[in-house]
This record gives sequence, structure tokens and C-alpha cells, in this order.
Amino acid sequence: MKRVAFIYPGQGSQQVGMGKELLETYSLVKALFDQADQALQTPLSELMLQGPEEQLTETRNAQPALLLMSTAVTKVLADQNIVPDAVAGHSLGEYSALVAAGVFEWTDALQLVQKRGELMEQAYPAGAGAMAAVLGMEQHVLEQHLQKITEETNEPLEIANLNCPGQIVISGTKLSVETAAETLKEAGAKRVILLNVSGPFHSSLMKKAADEFTNQLENVNISDAQLPFYANVTANIAQDKEEIKQLLVKQLYSTVRFQEIIEQLLTEQYDAIVELGNGKVLTGLVKKINRRTKTFSIQDPASVQAFVEWYKEES
Repeated sequence: MKRVAFIYPGQGSQQVGMGKELLETYSLVKALFDQADQALQTPLSELMLQGPEEQLTETRNAQPALLLMSTAVTKVLADQNIVPDAVAGHSLGEYSALVAAGVFEWTDALQLVQKRGELMEQAYPAGAGAMAAVLGMEQHVLEQHLQKITEETNEPLEIANLNCPGQIVISGTKLSVETAAETLKEAGAKRVILLNVSGPFHSSLMKKAADEFTNQLENVNISDAQLPFYANVTANIAQDKEEIKQLLVKQLYSTVRFQEIIEQLLTEQYDAIVELGNGKVLTGLVKKINRRTKTFSIQDPASVQAFVEWYKEES
């Protein structure tokens, strides 16, 4: 039997029309979309399928939409008797991973991430925070520059995501990130790309959201993970429900250690690392970490079928 790790994308992967072919092909996906609308008491499925894009991109909408999309793919594969041997997610994608690991009921997770999105939007004034992807600079060199910029601007500027070799995302106030964009290019970064996000995610500026999110987690049923779950904050396996709760709170204002998670998965020698959900962002990162890794990106019936055929063929 093949061993596979499932990974789940985070915010930024949303796109109008995502899930349409799955919905038209699998009756269980239609049922999931209907349940999501009922659970949230809002026409989420209509927003996913028809937009408008500006509304879908809002954090409080994008987060449940992406969880629904990833969970739909997970359940389509489960219906074919394919379940993961380990799971991980990128930022928001952790919640899809935790659904797959049996930590949350998926409708509970859906309501939880909607509230998470609202708290993140409220935590810092819209337009006052920013994030940027820094390409082609070593982490230790970047950290030295961030410290100097923080001292010069007297405003927070931190590493938000360690994605893959040569790709690190920074987060902070608009002033500190824009200052970094100029400084880092002069210091040798290949590119610094300002991201189209609504806030300074995975930075200390999200601590207000984290404090309030702690209370939200207390109101949700949570179980121990039924399979290895690699946490963003530590890049290590967490299976105890109380530890997972603490990590989910910390994740809001801590660095996403995605590269380290993939490196951990590679030591376990899975037959494939499989991205479930819209887009192929994580598959691209995995290939930059180790180009020989067998990967799949599953988001429509054709990619489902290709993966199922590979999974069930004789080794």
C-alpha cells in the first residue's frame, strides 16, 4: 500500500469558480456545499462559484471557502478509500489538515475559520499592515536587515512564512514593509513582492486576534489527532488536542515553518506529497525544496482520477 502525506493551501489560493467541476461531478460535494451554506447561514457556495472576486477575497469569506474546497477533495478521495498517512497545512490550511486528522468536525471548523477571519480583519486597521515575499536572500541575512529596519522605523517587521529555499514572507506595518522592500532590494534580494492581503498576518500585530480566538476555541469540540499532524509553529508532530489548541492560537502571530515541515515529511519517505484544494502553490514550493519528490495537486475530477489511478496501481 502506498503511503501519502496530504498538504492543504492557505489564504491567497481562492479563485472564483473553484469547486465547480467537483460540484457537477460528485453528489457528495453538492451535499457539502449545501451544508456549508446552512452552517454559516450565508450563500458561501454562490460566492465561490460566481463571485464577485473582491468579496470572495475578504478574509472572513476566503477562509471558509478554502476549507470547504479542500475538505470536498479530501472527502471525494475518502469515498474511494484513500486516506492520508500524515497531514499538514500552510497557515489557514492547517484547519483542513485538522479536519482530515479527525480533530474537528468539518462544519465546526468552517464556522471557526469564519470567526478567525473576522478577528484577523478586526485586529489591525485595514491598509495599515502589509506583507511581502522576499526572493533570493538567506534567512540569517534577512533577519539582520529586519532588525535594523525595526530599529529605524520603530515599528514591527517579522518573518511570517519560511516557504522554501529563497522564498521568505515578511509581515508588519505598511511603513516597515515598504521600507524593507526598498532596503532589501538594495541589499541583494532578487525581488521583493508586496502581497495583496488585508493585514499583517503571522506577526505580533495579530496578538489581539489571538487573545480573542482563544475564547472561540473553547466553544468548539476538539479531539486528539488520529494521524500525524505537522504544526506550522513547530514543524513537529502534534496529536494531543490541548497542545493543538495552544498551537492554533500561537499560529496567528508566529512564523509558518512550511519548508521545515516538508523537510520532515521527506525524512519519512512518503510515496507522494499531495496538495488538496485550489491552486498549485504548495506543490511548487515542495518541488523547490526537493525537485525529485513525487507530487500531485488535486482540485478537479481529472486530477482526482489521475491520483486515484496512480494510488491503486500495483507498486
